[in-house]
Amino acid sequence: MKHRHLNHERYTLAAIDDVICRGRWQDWADMRRAALEDPSLFASIRRICVARAPEAAAMRHRFWLHYVDARRREQDCDAA
Repeated sequence: MKHRHLNHERYTLAAIDDVICRGRWQDWADMRRAALEDPSLFASIRRICVARAPEAAAMRHRFWLHYVDARRREQDCDAA
């Protein structure tokens, strides 16, 4: 799926929100793969999710927020 805010396959904040809101499983897998290749992307994903998670219909954002936070905890344990 080509997302409306995804310019040259870059994950801008708007693109991340679009993938989370409208993406399908493969879109999510692609974004996860991109974040694993560039861990700084996790901070952008978290930023979007924190802003949207309080919304009643933001189940997808809450899912991604939990995923990003779990990754952070894993990395903290690995570093210790």
